[in-house]
Amino acid sequence: MNRTFTMIKPDAVANKNTGAILDAIIKGGFRIIAMKMLHLTPEKAGAFYEVHKARPFYGELVKYMSSGPIVAAILEKDNAIEDFRKLIGATDPTKAAPGTIRAMFAKSIDANAIHGSDSDENAKIEGDFYFSMMERIG
Repeated sequence: MNRTFTMIKPDAVANKNTGAILDAIIKGGFRIIAMKMLHLTPEKAGAFYEVHKARPFYGELVKYMSSGPIVAAILEKDNAIEDFRKLIGATDPTKAAPGTIRAMFAKSIDANAIHGSDSDENAKIEGDFYFSMMERIG
């Protein structure tokens, strides 16, 4: 079993899509290992996205990610990273395949409903940022 990290972003939480997104994740064969809802401070959002600090979109990203509650989760499944990236669809929802989470729930390339780790290494880093070992099952 492999693990990946996801966040349901502030736009999707505000639009009351959390349940439908979690349902799609579970129906996609993923097991939830850890999950919590929280409201990131600008400092926490900035620390999470530190890798993008030099990029021009960093300030807007931090503002957006601290604008409302998010749902963070660690998921488990064989081939978790690749399968989850397929399930969520392209970052730009206009290019996301029909039936993907972003095709169904994202409003724009910026308000794209959900985050998914892009590698095993980043999944571990991102999961460790949000969850202690005591907050995980399995």
